[in-house]
Amino acid sequence: MKIIQPVSMKRLIDLFKNKFFLVTIAFVVWMIFFDRNDLFSQYQYHQQVKKLRLERDFYKAQTDQVTKELKELTTNPQQMEKFAREKYLMKKANEDVYVVVPESKDK
Repeated sequence: MKIIQPVSMKRLIDLFKNKFFLVTIAFVVWMIFFDRNDLFSQYQYHQQVKKLRLERDFYKAQTDQVTKELKELTTNPQQMEKFAREKYLMKKANEDVYVVVPESKDK
């Protein structure tokens, strides 16, 4: 079996004297820490995208619900009357409407 020799000091010095290696290291450090799209910015963008997707899903669900209610109201006259009575307290000409407010338990 062959034993792996530790990297010699001369080889490390030669590697750090190589201008291509130094430029590559400088480029990587610049891109990770100092660029406009560094790691911290990417993390913030990712969090913002996640938040916006949740918001989009919420509004999509709300839109679907409102569309369903609108379809129900436009196709069913009884549903439209119920909606008008409950939401806007409308009544027929010969009716009296009483609004019952539940008592609070904080007496």
